[in-house]
Amino acid sequence: MSTTKPIPDPELEAFLALLAARRSPRTVDAYRRDLHRLSAFLGKPLARATLEELERYTAELRAEGLAATTIARRTAAARSFFRHLQLLGARTDNPAAELALPRRVRTLPRTLSPGEAERLIAAANGVGPRALRDRALVELLYGAGIRVSEAVGLERGGVDLDERLVRVAGKGGKERIVPVGRPAVDALRRYLARGRPFLDRRHRPELFLNAKGGALTRAGAFLILRRLAADAGLEPGRVHPHLLRHSFATHLLEGGADLRSVQELLGHADLGTTELYTHVTDRRRRELYYRAHPHAKRIPRNGTDDSRPPHDDLDGRGGGDRLADDSRGTGEERTRGPA
Repeated sequence: MSTTKPIPDPELEAFLALLAARRSPRTVDAYRRDLHRLSAFLGKPLARATLEELERYTAELRAEGLAATTIARRTAAARSFFRHLQLLGARTDNPAAELALPRRVRTLPRTLSPGEAERLIAAANGVGPRALRDRALVELLYGAGIRVSEAVGLERGGVDLDERLVRVAGKGGKERIVPVGRPAVDALRRYLARGRPFLDRRHRPELFLNAKGGALTRAGAFLILRRLAADAGLEPGRVHPHLLRHSFATHLLEGGADLRSVQELLGHADLGTTELYTHVTDRRRRELYYRAHPHAKRIPRNGTDDSRPPHDDLDGRGGGDRLADDSRGTGEERTRGPA
């Protein structure tokens, strides 16, 4: 069986064309890559795949050492394709639905501490147009907890500075209204008055513009945050836009916000996704207890005080950094160019 080149498959291309009418281009590209890989492995049109062949494919993915999340994503693409064939009457079964998948381990999101978040924001302290844009961007990402795709997709009219509200188009085009704090509003005012006019060479509607006057991209936002992280003395490879979203949610819950409100602010369809942040706050509360209470301090074998529990991690570095709604694009981080 070939594993390098997909064969022509009209039914697959028809499925992708239909998908393009309902899903984002990035989602369609991901489906295309995953299904073409499967097609190349099979060496025949996907519509003729059997359960045994799909089982051999997933076994091969496991043998390659791929993460459970990657295997699950590729299987989900296959399930969607066969479900499409079922709806058309081209197949009566969905062989991908019968596949046994490796257990997915849901890891805790990484976060910045409040002090680290302030240091990151303070690093954007210039007065030039790009510096003012960078300050407004990082204040908005942390102050409103929006996704990077939502931030770069914002138009000038989507921000109401007087009411301190941002109108965000989330996943699936679902719109939500997010309040923003005064620091973010002040940063946006400065950017709109003294920064954006100097960048707006092409009369673009987007709020955030790059050095050439075009819309700021996700890759550009990644580069901006990494540059600011280096200036703030943080680890650049650790800082990305979604980290600020994680930090926004965690700090709200630590400050006493209720879970439902945080769910609405983040735009999560499933409360279970938001509940993951409660584990982060619980971990930090345990850490504070172990550090602060005299009877909670542990005495290790060497006889010295050890107030830190062995598996706790105050700044969240021990966990993974992806959630179900994580829109980070690792490929885009390698993009270079003026931001």
